[in-house]
Amino acid sequence: MAKATTPVDLTITPRDRRFGRGAPIRRWWLNDDPIATAFYNALSVTFPKGEGYFVDSVRRFRDGTPPKLTAEINAFIKQEVIHTREHVAFNRHVTDQGYDVAPLIADVDAALALTKGRPPIASLAATTALEHFTAMLAHELIANPRHLAGGDQQAAALWQWHAAEEIEHKGVAYDTWLHATRDWPRFTRWRVKSLVMLITTWRFFTGRARGMTELLRQDGLTGPRIWARMAWYAFGNPGMARKIAGVWAAYFLPGFHPWKHDDRALIALAESDYEAAVLPVEKRAVATA
Repeated sequence: MAKATTPVDLTITPRDRRFGRGAPIRRWWLNDDPIATAFYNALSVTFPKGEGYFVDSVRRFRDGTPPKLTAEINAFIKQEVIHTREHVAFNRHVTDQGYDVAPLIADVDAALALTKGRPPIASLAATTALEHFTAMLAHELIANPRHLAGGDQQAAALWQWHAAEEIEHKGVAYDTWLHATRDWPRFTRWRVKSLVMLITTWRFFTGRARGMTELLRQDGLTGPRIWARMAWYAFGNPGMARKIAGVWAAYFLPGFHPWKHDDRALIALAESDYEAAVLPVEKRAVATA
């Protein structure tokens, strides 16, 4: 059986899009559901600092990589920089609704500080694990339209665009990790990446749960009934956490590679949706310029 690698014909294309500029957004913008809205809002708050961390972690190991990987790292960096810009804008909508996101940002700072003072390879291992998370979420987000059903058009388009690019560059951090650890024994590489994934998984779920809980608290929604609704949203319907469980577990298998599952067809599917949402707004802007 051939070893899975990044497709040789893959092209990583930064798509310089802008979403929601001047467009109103509801407080509970996703189907008037405070739980669903809190999930995406809490996740978005993590992105500006998180994606900066990803960029720095991968860029440290760019020198000496094969030319194809070097080009992919450069495109990955451009995509992540644009993602950061758009989520800064989206997060402005969140704070405009009266939410205080300072506790969520402090949580992100604490999580990123875990690798502070450690060798750069530790940050790359964490980035590799988190990029697998974003790729899993991106696949499910596009493959199952129910996740964004009923969402404000521009907000939904932002998440579809972001998801498409996360799928497209899902192998970059992992390929960089493989290159950086090419002289390591296979078991050592597996042990380190597996341990980091377990820690990352715990931090990811507990961090997002705290973020959601805090935003919902600011909506006056607290207590066991709300916690039960959060659990049902994650593991019941639409069940994002439940549906990514198998792909998450695959990370620990020998011979794992993100592109063992080639889901590039979802990129075109997402593009058709966010183009429909973005272009009318751009055309209106041109018409009134």
